[in-house]
Amino acid sequence: MTNPETATLKDLIVCNDEVGAALAADKPVVALESTIITHGMPFPQNVETARRVEADIRAEGAVPATIAVMDGRIRVGLGDADLDRLARAEDVMKCSRADLTFALASGLYGATTVAATMMAAHAAGLKVFATGGIGGVHKGAEISFDISADLDELARTPVCVVSAGAKALLDIPKTLEVLETKGVPVIAFGTKELPAFWSRASGLPAPYSLNSAAEIAALLRTRALFADHGGVLIANPVPEADEIPQDEMAGYIDTAIRKAKAENIRGKEVTPFVLGALFDLTGGRSLETNIALVRNNARLAARIAVELA
Repeated sequence: MTNPETATLKDLIVCNDEVGAALAADKPVVALESTIITHGMPFPQNVETARRVEADIRAEGAVPATIAVMDGRIRVGLGDADLDRLARAEDVMKCSRADLTFALASGLYGATTVAATMMAAHAAGLKVFATGGIGGVHKGAEISFDISADLDELARTPVCVVSAGAKALLDIPKTLEVLETKGVPVIAFGTKELPAFWSRASGLPAPYSLNSAAEIAALLRTRALFADHGGVLIANPVPEADEIPQDEMAGYIDTAIRKAKAENIRGKEVTPFVLGALFDLTGGRSLETNIALVRNNARLAARIAVELA
């Protein structure tokens, strides 16, 4: 473990050989979170999906960099053995901004959320990050004040986040309003309507729309000229063949959220609990769609990274 009295941030970040070589040569690299491995899917689908997502990125000409806290370091890029070790680990911390340093100082396993992955990616020099969906304003937040740290991170950290929109179990209109207030551009890819994670449509118009990775890269280069600007959110609809339509999904989500409330599930435990309930309610379809959208986002993120490089 690093000595906290003498350590620098550089000491805490360990890139594997593939990622380190790519960064040194200014080749395209795509960051990937690790909560989808530890908290988003059961074993062995979690590690199988992680490997497929990494293969998708390589097929598009970029290098994947799955990020996690392991052995007292922020690991940027995990080999097969480390992916398997993380996927099988128990009691892994779900690390957002508030938790990242605790996991590091304690030597615990830590899976990075959107916020923590953005922090680590930026510190390592990565500009593009692929995820499933971002966190946001939870339903009933006017009472619970349950708002994801992902939104603040998008406002402060200059990383392009490619997602399928905000997770559909959230209050998407309020999430969109908060992102606007915080100055985060929300760009729908290839559509005028904001996607809703498992569904291609949310019923909400997208603030902006772009149709190619080259256009997105041009936006990122322009935004980078302003030193005090934060991230950009790309909302990439799940492929049509894999979606669960919004009108169908809404009923499942309402049932799952009611179940979470009945069991007094709160805070960071809400999302994994609801995802598990949705898996049961949809007969596994929600997981299949989740896998499809993550892979779709990874491919787009790789194309953006290639354009930037």
